[in-house]
Amino acid sequence: MMRYEGNEKLADETACAGVRADLKMCLLESECCRLDKKTPRQCLQDNSVPPECQILRNTFYECKRSLLDNRQRFRGHKGY
Repeated sequence: MMRYEGNEKLADETACAGVRADLKMCLLESECCRLDKKTPRQCLQDNSVPPECQILRNTFYECKRSLLDNRQRFRGHKGY
């Protein structure tokens, strides 16, 4: 999880933006993207990403899913 210090903020202010940014950075820093020169989408489809990226992918999925679930309106979004 990335930490933002001071006045530093993401340009994207939508829901799940923090999880999305962390997932992007995790994928871009993985060996699949750096060494094999594949796109992040190809790495996700091949399942050749580290476990921490898989955890972020699941967290992003749960965050997006909570946007559609009416029961989550009272509990809040799953992401950060």
